[in-house]
Formats: sequence, C-alpha cells, structure tokens
Amino acid sequence: MYLMTVEGGDGSGKGEAVRILTELLSNYPFNEVHRTHEPRRHSDLGRLALEAVKNGDKTPLQEAGLFAADRLDHSHTWIKPRLERGDVVVSDRNIHSSIIYQGVVGELGVDTVCQVNSASMIPDLVFWIDCDPDRAIERIKHATLRMSSDKQEYFETPEIQKTIRQGFHDLFTGSIRVDPPFDKCCIVGPILNEGGLDELRQKIQSELRSFFNRRPTPLNVDEDKVDRYLLNKLANDVQQQTRLPGAPMERTSIHTGWLSGRSPAQWMEHAEDDWNSKKAREADVPSNPLARSCWSILGTLSLMAGSCEIPRLHKSLGPHRMVTQRHTQRLVKWLEEANWIHRQQNHIPFAEGQVFKLRDSWIGFARLTLAMWPFRVALSRWRKNNPNAAWEQALEAILQHRNAQVTTAIENSIQRLQILTSGHENCPVPQNADQLMVWWSTPPPDYSS
Repeated sequence: MYLMTVEGGDGSGKGEAVRILTELLSNYPFNEVHRTHEPRRHSDLGRLALEAVKNGDKTPLQEAGLFAADRLDHSHTWIKPRLERGDVVVSDRNIHSSIIYQGVVGELGVDTVCQVNSASMIPDLVFWIDCDPDRAIERIKHATLRMSSDKQEYFETPEIQKTIRQGFHDLFTGSIRVDPPFDKCCIVGPILNEGGLDELRQKIQSELRSFFNRRPTPLNVDEDKVDRYLLNKLANDVQQQTRLPGAPMERTSIHTGWLSGRSPAQWMEHAEDDWNSKKAREADVPSNPLARSCWSILGTLSLMAGSCEIPRLHKSLGPHRMVTQRHTQRLVKWLEEANWIHRQQNHIPFAEGQVFKLRDSWIGFARLTLAMWPFRVALSRWRKNNPNAAWEQALEAILQHRNAQVTTAIENSIQRLQILTSGHENCPVPQNADQLMVWWSTPPPDYSS
C-alpha cells in the first residue's frame, strides 16, 4: 500500500537504513514487506542505466532516459501490483536520486527529470540519509561491491559527492522546487548516519511511527480497494478451511444472515446502549463504539473463524485498518470485560498467549463496521451533532449533502456488501443510494409466520 524510499549520497549508509526499515516494518500489519533498489541490477533496462553511470559516456538526457525507462517498468510491473495487495515496498533510491544525479549534477534540470518520470510510482515516504562526504568516500572504498570491481562510477569523487550532498539538502529543504506529482512525497530527515547502527535504528523507528500515526492516504493506490482485497482474501481463506472427517459443522465467518434480524440502524443503537462509556474511559479505550480502533478490531474479528491470538489479529488488520499492537491488546482486554468477546483455552502445546473469539451475539454489529467503514467518520460526526436522534435518520441525513466524498463512500460500501452479503436471508445487496438507505433503516421481514 505504501512505497517507501531511502535516498542520500553514495556511502551515506542507505543499505543499512533499508535493512533496518525492512525489519521495523515487519512489526506492522502489512501483508508482506518487499525490498528493492534502483536501478535494477537484474533487468536489461537497469543494467543499461548502471553501465551509463559506470562509463560516463552518455549525455545527462540519455542517462535520465535510461533510469526513467527502468523506473517506469519497475513501477507498473513489480511495485504497483504489490501495493494493491496491501504490501509495503522499500526501495534503495528512486526518483529523487535521478533529480540530483541527472537534474542537478548533470545540469539537465529538475523539471525535465520530473517530466520523463511522471508516470512512475510516487514515493509515499522518503528517508533522507545524510553523511559527511569525506567519510562517505572512505565507506565506498571499503565497500564489498567496490572491492570486487575495478570500475568506479564517475561521480564517486569527493568534489562531486559534496555537490550531491548539497543537492539533496536543497531538494529536501525546499530550496529546489519539485514538479507534480513528486511534490506530494513526505520527506523525513536529514537522518545523520555518522554514529552507530542503534542510533540510526532509533531515528528511523521514530520517523516511521510518526508517519503511521498520521494515517496518510497512499499516493499510488485506492486504500479502500486495497482493504476490500484483503477482506475478500480473509473471507475466502476462512471458507476454504477444511474439517476433519466426522467433525461437527461450524458456522463459517461468512453467512447470509449475519444481521440476525436487526436493521443496521438497530445494531448501531444496540451497540451504543451496551457500551459503558465511564468504564471504557477508566480502561483507557474509546468512550463509544464508533471509534476507529473499535471498528477495526471488531470488524476483523468478525471475519476470523475459530479462536484467535493477539499477533494473528494484529497482522490481519491490514494497513488500512491499522491499530498499534499495544492498543489492540488493551481493547481486546476491555471487550472481554464488556462481554463482547470470550477467552478460550489454548489447545496448542507450548503455545504462549491467550486466545479469544468474538461472541456470536455481536457478529451483526462487528460485520456492519466493515460494511459501513467508508461512512465511519460521517456517522461519528452525525452522532456528535445529533446526540438524541434515532439512528434510522443517520444515513439519510448524510446522503442529503451529496458530494464526491459521499458518492465514493456509497460505491465503496456497496462493493464491501458484495463481499459480505446484505446480512439478511434472501435479501440482495443494495445497488444504489436509495436501496442503501432502505437497507440501513429497515429490519428484515419475519418469515417465521
């Protein structure tokens, strides 16, 4: 879902920063963490770009064209498919290196470099690793890759490295204006890499935590589409689980009657009435069930068959519904005290940690949070402005003020319901805003009579 890049002069320690960043990202709920570099050493286009900087026999425009061709191919055949699956990609160098090496050092111009790369992926987060050029040159001389090759890239001289360092400084502090779309990148640094690895790790970890705390919108993919992909995968994984011969049938996580005879509006009222705000605040969890972390954890639990432990739950949240593991633990403890989930015995030998399961009596509200996730902020705002109004009125009031954001929320919720079903037996999924409002406020017919 996010493309993260590490930039800086040669010998600044980007490789160590990439390794540390990859390790840190494994603690976050991404499907996978991928590491790559530019130019690519194992592609024809990448090798041509590498030969150009080793030989120094190309014009800056030719050199920039080779790097751009490799980056464009890399972006759309390798990086984007992984971002769309909810993965995170960490790249050693990207567009900003081309801006400096060809645009500034090669005097081609920043605007020209941005133009030839305009169809490439946009880095969501850029780590700027800085180092004294003289120390960087010493690192280059003693680097394993350099020791195994007689060739030196033409810019590996103290003079050019000082120009490169100044270029990165001017670029990342705003002295050099960057053309769209690359003006959207989040830049962190300079992270001075002249101490130990522990110090470097601490700095990277702090910046990474700060980035995720802001919950940034990804620049290259539709975050709701990514989340729907992960929800669909989670639902399908549960449905494909096999039973031992003769084992009793268990209700799978996807069943058509998950609303259990209530309308969505009735479930909202039921959850709100049951949530003890005073005790929740004492436990340092949200004071109402409309909070993002509540929806994230309850919704994810509603798609997990069988019992679950904290690490598995946290990993299953995905990047769009991300919550810290510490808050996950705290909220799970509260949900157990509030009787929304129940603890179960762990039957796995030598396994550590408690396992738990969402109570069937709360499947309806929990699954509803996934279906209505695109409306969560609007519903929360509506309740704050209308504390005593009936929940049946909420969706109609929100849809009255139709704009692009609301229209997108309608489309996304309908697509989510296509994965989750309408929640009512023999009831089709809503197809438009009017049908969505009816589904929201109307209980299912009683067929028992």
